[in-house]
Amino acid sequence: MTRYADIPKPVRSGIVVVDPDSGTPQRVIVLQFNPDTLERSVAPQSAADSGDGGGGGAGSGDRNEALRLKGPAQETWKFTAEIDATDQLEMAAPDGIHPQLATLEMLVQPTTAQLRAASRLSQRGTIEISPIEMPLTLFTWGSKRVMPVRLTELTVNESAFDVNLNPIRASLAIGMKILTVSDLPAGHRGADLYMAHLAQKERLAAAARSGGLGALGAAGSDVVGKRS
Repeated sequence: MTRYADIPKPVRSGIVVVDPDSGTPQRVIVLQFNPDTLERSVAPQSAADSGDGGGGGAGSGDRNEALRLKGPAQETWKFTAEIDATDQLEMAAPDGIHPQLATLEMLVQPTTAQLRAASRLSQRGTIEISPIEMPLTLFTWGSKRVMPVRLTELTVNESAFDVNLNPIRASLAIGMKILTVSDLPAGHRGADLYMAHLAQKERLAAAARSGGLGALGAAGSDVVGKRS
């Protein structure tokens, strides 16, 4: 008979905030429940697209560039995460899920210290103030998907509250962009992490079993063609 102790615990997806200099994890955000679905969009960065003025019409661009890539594909992820504290006692969660929501929201917010520092520079008459840099953020979906990301969307739908109006249940629509070597400066730790993520894709692709032309109802000469 199978005992509950014999059932392996599922691996949780989550977000890791990393110090870009030391590579030390500063915060680990474990999603309470793994999302049921993931929506991924992968858009190739074709060299031919850069010469059409953005129109993308037929015959636009340089025909010599049709099969050339100018960089890694741009990939975006979207999913819905659930947070639920309704099964916890009020003493165990006196603030409801405010802390969990605030942790995610601070991934796309500057800190008060950063804003004060920028304000002091402005008051001193600094001509150019660099934009505030977001932390290096990794999204993990199992051991085969660990990648640097930038959150592009965070929509919170709070659906239950305690007697003090603290939210205790919410769904979050999260959108993120995978950061590539085209997005990060050379030598940045995030760029190295993306290269490791891409290398994992290459290993998985190499492990896929190749089909035969016979299954397609075609011979080699039919696919490759003959030169006159």
